[in-house]
Amino acid sequence: MEVANRYSIAFKGLKNGTYDFAFDIDRALFEAFESPEIKDGACRAEVRMERGESLLTLDVAIGGHVVVACDRCLEDCEVPIDYSGRLAVRISDEEHEYDGETLWLHPCDAELDLAQYLYESIVLSLPYQRVHPEGGCDPAMTERFRVVSEREFSELEARIAEERKGGEWAKLAALRDAMAAESDADPANE
Repeated sequence: MEVANRYSIAFKGLKNGTYDFAFDIDRALFEAFESPEIKDGACRAEVRMERGESLLTLDVAIGGHVVVACDRCLEDCEVPIDYSGRLAVRISDEEHEYDGETLWLHPCDAELDLAQYLYESIVLSLPYQRVHPEGGCDPAMTERFRVVSEREFSELEARIAEERKGGEWAKLAALRDAMAAESDADPANE
């Protein structure tokens, strides 16, 4: 993945100590992971890495915004991102799976690819409900989903009741009444 080069740290030649890195995150990262929900974004990741002999400790802070579809009106909506987390990276000959807290690298590895970690951190920091601030939704779309008043609801109920008096609804109501009368007259139901 070509975008991974933008989010890599070449740690192999670094001496033990603390180092700071910054990464600008944009649409390319979300397209690389074929994100179904994030359309665009402008975030900045600040990474403070403490280098040890066999352990890298990364404190990661991500701020900015991403563009997603509004849950209310379906138009593009900017959602703020504010993430902070810690990632431990162990260097070992043993094979281990990434468990969400510790990433394992082989001693031959010279770079740490953070693209997947940054992407997942942003996705996990998205709020459950993604909507525009009050009044920011597309008025034409919100009008379609507006709540009807009591008067409008009563008028709708009256119109539906009028339509049900004849036709198929009347036949179904008669059948229901006939079945209820039969079950009341059947002594086996008692």
